Formats: sequence, C-alpha cells, structure tokens
Amino acid sequence: MDKEIRKLIVDGAFHAGHGHIPSALSIVEILSAVDKVKQDEDIFVLSKGHGCLAYYAYLVYKGKLTIDEIRNFGKKGSRLGGHPDRNKIKDVYASTGSLGHGFPISVGSALAKKIKGEEGRVICLIGDGETNEGSIWESFMIASKHKLDNLVCIIDNNNSQIRSLPSESLSNKLLHFGWNTWNVDGHDTKMLSRAITDYNKEHKPTVVVANTIKGKGILDIENDMFAWHHRAPNEEEYKKFIKEIDEK
Repeated sequence: MDKEIRKLIVDGAFHAGHGHIPSALSIVEILSAVDKVKQDEDIFVLSKGHGCLAYYAYLVYKGKLTIDEIRNFGKKGSRLGGHPDRNKIKDVYASTGSLGHGFPISVGSALAKKIKGEEGRVICLIGDGETNEGSIWESFMIASKHKLDNLVCIIDNNNSQIRSLPSESLSNKLLHFGWNTWNVDGHDTKMLSRAITDYNKEHKPTVVVANTIKGKGILDIENDMFAWHHRAPNEEEYKKFIKEIDEK
C-alpha cells in the first residue's frame, strides 16, 4: 500500500506539473495507519492541506478517485485543487490549506460528538509548521479543558521549520498541556496504529508526535527537501523515482 501511494504521488506530480511532493511523501505511513484503525463513525481531517497529494493518492488507491483525476489535479476544471475542497470531494471532511484551521474544526467536531453522545473519534493530521500558529495552541487548551478523549491529533514532525521557527520538544510541551502523548517513528505503521487507538483512563485527548522524513522514500528529495518544496519531476527524474520506489 505505502509503495503504491508513493508512486501515485510522484505520478500525479509529474503529470500535473506541480505539487508539494516532500510534504506528501512524509505522511504516507500515517495515512496507512489511519486507514487500518479508522471506523465508520470516525472523522479524519487533513489539516496540513498542502499534503493533499498524498491523500488524493490514497483515495485513488482505495478506488474513490481515478488516476486521470490525480494526474490533472490543480488544473482548470479539476475538482482536485492544491488544497482539498469538501464541496468537491466526498471524502474530504473540511476544506483546509490555511495552516491552523483544520485542527480547530476537529476540536469543535469532537466536542459536538461529546455533546450529542455520538460514537467515534476525530483524527486530525497537522504539520509541524502549524504548531507555530496560535490557533493550534488555543485548540490544544480547549481540547484538554473539555477532556476530549475522542480526539486524536497527529503531528507530522518532518522538520519543515528548521530554517525559520523550529517546533521543539512537542511531546513535553503537550504533556504539560494535559494531553496523552506519544512520540513515535512516523514511518512505523504498527506503532502509529497503536498510538492512534490508545485509550487512556484519564479521559485526555491524544497527541501522536510522528517523527518523519520529508521526502521519505526518494533519496534525492530527502537530501534536498527545500529545493523540492513545490517543484515537479521532469521525465528523467520521474522514471528514476518510480524505479527507486519499486526497488525498495
């Protein structure tokens, strides 16, 4: 599954001519883990909307989008934008992209479930860069105050912010914010699944700090992630990357 999603990410970026490939590649195993544990009554929110190419690839893999759609994402007339749109894609719960918006929506949804006595959890994936937003920390406080044990926040900790405002000691900070905290290898699907499904008797929300590699799976991108932040591979690179993924 992970290999196929990575190939679809590269394929989509090559044919569409753009895409945040490194940010998409870092969350592949996270999406796989969510897929393994997500129940029908659960809600998933991709708050780091710029990583949508990975989610689109996942939806193609699940048969909910077509290969032609992902190859034309971001083009005129396509329902697949550079950020996900809930009005165009059934499997998108919230339109996201402006960093710091998806997580507050998730907190509100988890609180609504509590008030209405509904089953299911809200699982939200944010980026480490989003933790520079004040709305994120306000949401952490609100979730803790209301003991939203039906809320899981996964942080894609891929060091996107090392050149500006690094997000440091996230697990320790969130422990003091009253959260049930996990600090895991973000490419270990088994450990991610365990962390996401953890239920603590103290009725705290759960945060999973998933330590990932930006551009995971393609050495050229891993070693120069900023150069690849928003560029697409040429035909030679496309063939090379697909071969590299296949051989791993």
